Amino acid sequence: MKKRVNHILVTGGAGYIGSHVVNLLLDKGYKVTIIDNLITGNKKLIPKKAKLKICDIADKYSVSELLKNNNFDAVMHFAGMIRVDESVKYPKKYYNYNYHKAKIFLETCFKYNLKKVIFSSTAAVYGNPKNNFVTESSPLKPLNPYANSKLKLERFLIKKNKSKKIKFIILRYFNVAGADFKMRTGLISKFSTHLIKKISEVVVGKRKNLVIYGNDYDTKDGTPIRDYIHVSDLAYIHLKSFKYLITKKKSHIFNCGYGVGYSVKDVVECCNKLYKKKLIFKFGPRRKGDSKMLVANTRKFMKIIKWRPKFNKLNIILETSIKWEKKLSKNY
Repeated sequence: MKKRVNHILVTGGAGYIGSHVVNLLLDKGYKVTIIDNLITGNKKLIPKKAKLKICDIADKYSVSELLKNNNFDAVMHFAGMIRVDESVKYPKKYYNYNYHKAKIFLETCFKYNLKKVIFSSTAAVYGNPKNNFVTESSPLKPLNPYANSKLKLERFLIKKNKSKKIKFIILRYFNVAGADFKMRTGLISKFSTHLIKKISEVVVGKRKNLVIYGNDYDTKDGTPIRDYIHVSDLAYIHLKSFKYLITKKKSHIFNCGYGVGYSVKDVVECCNKLYKKKLIFKFGPRRKGDSKMLVANTRKFMKIIKWRPKFNKLNIILETSIKWEKKLSKNY
């Protein structure tokens, strides 16, 4: 008897991280259906094998029809707005997209018995942690509307988990960077606030210089410290999380990082060594809502899911990101 293929619903599958996960799922033989309104996503990043439904996640009718006509095993929810600086300017927009619309979507999923959720959250929910390495039980003190909107949806899932048979895995991403090794997908954004994206643009000549926001933080060199994780490792985390959710049927919150912190200057120096050409940068004022240091304690995920990273080197993250940026210059 032929074994049934798992079918996964992915929101935001035309985005940076979502498209990486979609490619991996398809590579591993899963069926994938994507919901994306293409406001921030790019249709070119969607693999041909994936089915695409272009609609808003809060479109109850379209989502209901999709759920009625398919038997999904889980939903991976990536859709949302991600720019911290924009969220500070337009907090209501972030509340609407990241919480209100997502809540409507998930309620529709639950109505049609799709009750296993993997949610794309953020380490920004920790704010400015007192400890250098944050655990999943560290205090939650978001510094900006983006982080707050993610935390609100986390709490919604936790509440639903207590009252209904909802099972979830909440993944709190640290700084995601890099690109697919086959160059099928990567970060496409004209307004990106990602450090490594900006560095890549300087290297390929799209940007004249890099602006480092703040050099007066209480860190070793005055610049903020972050935990950078390669997007391909993060994609595998989603795959492993799905397998765990299907077999163990237990809800968890996990940090997604490497547990190693690099300052902005560290990343610049790594790039300088790789390309033997000094990056031109200048210092600007701190950005509102930025933390001084965010580094993951990853023990919980390592212990429960038994995952080990494959691409946990800063030079690999930079190399793939810059290679992708070169491809963008030619093809997009």
